[in-house]
Amino acid sequence: MTESTPSTVESELARLIQIVATLRGPDGCPWDREQTPQSMIPFLLEEAYEVVETLEDGNTTELQKELGDLLLHIVMQAQMAEEKNIFKLRDSIISINAKLIRRHPHVFGANNNETERVQDAKENWERVKKSEGRKSWIDGVPKNLSGLIRAQRVQEKASTVGFDWDDVSPALEKCHEEINELLEVWNQGDLDRSKEEYGDVLFSLVNVGRLMNIDSESSMRLAVDKFDARFRALEAVFEQEHKDIEKASLAEMDEVWDRIKHKVAFRK
Repeated sequence: MTESTPSTVESELARLIQIVATLRGPDGCPWDREQTPQSMIPFLLEEAYEVVETLEDGNTTELQKELGDLLLHIVMQAQMAEEKNIFKLRDSIISINAKLIRRHPHVFGANNNETERVQDAKENWERVKKSEGRKSWIDGVPKNLSGLIRAQRVQEKASTVGFDWDDVSPALEKCHEEINELLEVWNQGDLDRSKEEYGDVLFSLVNVGRLMNIDSESSMRLAVDKFDARFRALEAVFEQEHKDIEKASLAEMDEVWDRIKHKVAFRK
């Protein structure tokens, strides 16, 4: 490619692949050369969550950069696999292309107009996956996902075959039922059962959120961020009033909390 030739997606991807291969090569970077697929897992997860953060913030400038960082990890994993003659990045791309066409018969098949609803498309996707050899309708959800994400995904998959509430009301009733069961075993001093019932409460709350079209993981992060902002404001008030927060009573902290929670605007 000459200096005047405009770059293309293909040429830039090829350049990235070559850069990573050079970094992993004999004259490359010592740090890159010593990495393994397993050692890169924490960094891969970190980059994925940074992409999520930019999406939730609506920061398109940072999103562009973070998608590049995530792409680097994909290329790096493929490069390490190629070095061991396991597969190449091209094989992964061929695989996903074939999968997308296979799992969207309503788009790429003969009757490409038969599915118009989003729910129909989702059910088609799960039905094709089941036909590919999965033993259960809820297969395919990684066990190391965040608990809230995994709960929501398992519930969504189960709903494909109609195992679901018709509306939010009975799901909310189930939440109250689970909370009462938690209180019962906790009052009995049964810690193991309490842990189990607490999990049931969380699972039922995820179900309610799903039926309301609310993402539980995003909602939890929002709640934590809101608490973070308000607690920092709480600390600032005590500092401004020259009071030691460590010596304050819960009632004193609650009084300040009530003052600031309506003043500290928090919207993502």
